[in-house]
Amino acid sequence: MGNWERTGLRTITSLNFFSFPSLSSAGPISLLACGGAHVIALTSAGKVLTWGRGTSGQLGHGEIVNCTLNPKPLTSLESYFITYVSAGWSHSGFVSDTGCLFTCGDGLFGQLGHGDYRSLCSPVKVSFFVNQHVAQIACGMRHSLVLLKDCTLNQVYGFGSGKRGQLGISKDRIKSISLPEVTNGLEGVEIVGINANGDHSAALTVDGHLYTWGRGYNGLSDAHLPQRLGSSMCFTQATLGWNHGLALTGDGKVFMLGGNKHGVLSDPEKLSPAKQLPDSKESILDKVPGLDGIKVEHIAAGAEHSALVTENGEIKTWGWGEHGQLGLGDTCDQTCPVTVSLGYILNGAATVRVYCGSGFTFATVTPCILC
Repeated sequence: MGNWERTGLRTITSLNFFSFPSLSSAGPISLLACGGAHVIALTSAGKVLTWGRGTSGQLGHGEIVNCTLNPKPLTSLESYFITYVSAGWSHSGFVSDTGCLFTCGDGLFGQLGHGDYRSLCSPVKVSFFVNQHVAQIACGMRHSLVLLKDCTLNQVYGFGSGKRGQLGISKDRIKSISLPEVTNGLEGVEIVGINANGDHSAALTVDGHLYTWGRGYNGLSDAHLPQRLGSSMCFTQATLGWNHGLALTGDGKVFMLGGNKHGVLSDPEKLSPAKQLPDSKESILDKVPGLDGIKVEHIAAGAEHSALVTENGEIKTWGWGEHGQLGLGDTCDQTCPVTVSLGYILNGAATVRVYCGSGFTFATVTPCILC
């Protein structure tokens, strides 16, 4: 960690202060995807490395084996330039620059999209999209979403478990599907980002509107079709946990959706439960407290914890801390954002990004010479 200023490479560290020297030779990391207990790293050269739990084949190395603290290149995709990756509870997705989609891992709920319920230990191309150009995949606990490129009609697809409405394909309860089906209710709007976690799904439009569907927050009924949050605010990023969601506005304010389990969002005594808008099932977003005068640039949500990065490169975390995932040197829960010490002062000399898995957190630091 100490020599990142000299190497010019993006340093990656967990908030429990493990570093990963083996990633340096892979080149700068452009994106991390954190799942239930595995991590996918995407380099700026379009290469992929994975590590963590592999008991369902989610690491993609052709075997059912764990790969702890030793990131391993995904050789089966070396002939492709990968542009996007996503990690679910125990499955993984990879998108190439030509719009091909590959999935592997747990397929017991159809979340791999291959028309069956088999698990796979190596990435396999999803043939359903062979004549389409996939832009993104979002892997949830037992379901997946896909966003097509340059498409405003039939642009989002879902597959896997749909018991809580997280696929958005029908007003009726659907147990699971193994082939992609169109997510309804997004016709006529241009989607630029999708997100999935737990039994929740979300989509962000080009003009900053946020749609959510799936399991209801704070005891509200499940939404089986996408519903636009009733807000005049313009959002630039959204992220989901198991019981909550976060949304970031263009002017750096963070809002939250969902309950206060483990203090994941805020002090329950200071915030009332999410309310319903008149004649609507949409939930009102509450502003995250303790951030007055602070501009936020990046947000992330784990199972029941949250993290953000300020414009000055500070990382703040809060919520469930049982596994040390808040990076604060203890295993306590936190009800409000607390600053994490990285052991050195950035002074704005780097770009910091933070990524949350179910019970762990990673940060990437890019020195200014690469900014």
